[in-house]
Amino acid sequence: MHIPDGYLSPSTCVACYAGAAPFWYVALKRAQRTLHSRMAPLLSVCSAFCFLIMMFNVPLPYGTSGHAVGMGVTAVVLGPWISILAISVALLIQALLFGDGGVTTLGANCLNMAVAGSLVASLVYTLLSGRAPLSARRRAVAAAIAGYVAINAAALLAALEFGMQPLLFHTAAGVPLYAPYPPGIAVSAMLAGHLTLAGLAEAAIAGGVIAWLQHSDIGLLAAHGAGAPAAQPVVRDSTPSSRDGWRFTRPFWIRLAGLMIATPLGLLAAGTAWGEWALDDFKNPAAREAIAAASRHIAPPAAPPSGLEHLAKIWAAPLPDYAPAFLKSAQLGYLLCAMIGVGIAIAAGLLLQALSKKIKS
Repeated sequence: MHIPDGYLSPSTCVACYAGAAPFWYVALKRAQRTLHSRMAPLLSVCSAFCFLIMMFNVPLPYGTSGHAVGMGVTAVVLGPWISILAISVALLIQALLFGDGGVTTLGANCLNMAVAGSLVASLVYTLLSGRAPLSARRRAVAAAIAGYVAINAAALLAALEFGMQPLLFHTAAGVPLYAPYPPGIAVSAMLAGHLTLAGLAEAAIAGGVIAWLQHSDIGLLAAHGAGAPAAQPVVRDSTPSSRDGWRFTRPFWIRLAGLMIATPLGLLAAGTAWGEWALDDFKNPAAREAIAAASRHIAPPAAPPSGLEHLAKIWAAPLPDYAPAFLKSAQLGYLLCAMIGVGIAIAAGLLLQALSKKIKS
């Protein structure tokens, strides 16, 4: 679901950045009021969680692969607006350092996963959980369904962005300049994987984490989550100040450490995600066959579309594909990249917290 550079026209990229910008602005305004408290470490831990979850690829139909995002968890724990920031931070780290998603298409990826994913997850969770007690099983089920619906909404948006490219941007002879497949193929290919395994993975993660929080720190679901009953008192017994907020999140970081150590398992899934093909894939017979199999048996262009080829080279990530060149072991390289990503997520939380304090002083 991470749209690479070159698959969207420059005008589409600008439009997506413009579409995401108002949501980023409101999210930052909301964050200014809360980042002095434990929200800053929670934002960091949720951003690191999303970053790690997206490293676990799962096999999807037709030989492709995909992943969960964690949008269901972040929307419930942080609320939709801070969730937008947390997922956007994770996507920014992935694009700049690892080339997972493009720099020109970062606005589109954030609009799809961070903005639409968070808002849809929050809305569905609010509607389904109703005024049920925070400890009710209904809330864990609501979170699972919210995650499932949200990731499919994000996938649908990405598919429409892919699909509009050959309709709007092509040569006089009708040759696509960017993403080559029309909406019918793009939508069916994207949703085939997300309505099945990727969506189920997102649902299991969201429902499982919320069920765990109901037993370990139910106050999080009231203080920051979407849809908490207004009349229900917020649990304050574990609410720290900015001074000890990071110590408060220690149980989360311990579990994230275990998740980080397990990230090399994400290498087990074979196949490339639909719409994330490298330039060489358009010329490689085996890759072309795989692309066609996942695209209603419609073969891709014989060569990369000219606009795609030009924009694909606009940014060279220092650690592309989570594979540091100085390490021969793919598993060790994947683990190192996971550690780097988590470290930057922590730094982002500290930076936002410091900026929030400076603005308030």
